[in-house]
Amino acid sequence: MSPLLDTPGSPHPDADPIGPGRLILVVGPSGAGKDTLIAGARAACGHDPAVVFPRRVVTREATADEDHATAAEEPFRRAAAAGEFALWWEAHGLCYGIPCSVDHDIRAGRHVVCNVSRTVIALARMRYRSVLVVHVTAPEHVLQARLASRGRTSDGDHADRIMRAAAVGQGVDADVLIDNVGEPQAGIGRLVALIRRD
Repeated sequence: MSPLLDTPGSPHPDADPIGPGRLILVVGPSGAGKDTLIAGARAACGHDPAVVFPRRVVTREATADEDHATAAEEPFRRAAAAGEFALWWEAHGLCYGIPCSVDHDIRAGRHVVCNVSRTVIALARMRYRSVLVVHVTAPEHVLQARLASRGRTSDGDHADRIMRAAAVGQGVDADVLIDNVGEPQAGIGRLVALIRRD
């Protein structure tokens, strides 16, 4: 069972979903290019105050491929217990969190774009009034090549990452699929169009 269900940030069964803004969840396997598409969308929407790209908090150091705030595991868990994350999850021995400031943004009617695990989709759909799940993927050989070039040891060995990537597409409750192959501009353009869609 996900620890999310026992955190203070979890919705009470009788709580009204948070709105009227929209939460856009970007999910997909390692190597699909989620961070690339989000970075491109952030650049395209940089002057739009109605669009927010919160920084995740992760219990590992940031890299050139993934910009995030870094926290040690114990401070992260204390923050989660204190309700400082709107959503948080564990994967591959690491903890990831989306700051609770996004609730204020969504109440203010903004569009919030987050890179999350598929394991929080059901909780997010309960917690927020309007959720759009965008599943970014690519053929297995493309994922393999991207993971091999990344060389990020904190994700585990290469074979394990390939196996995880192959499994991530199964059972995803997505609203939109972006097949991110070739130059990223097409995927970025599609993500931007989804963000700006009313």
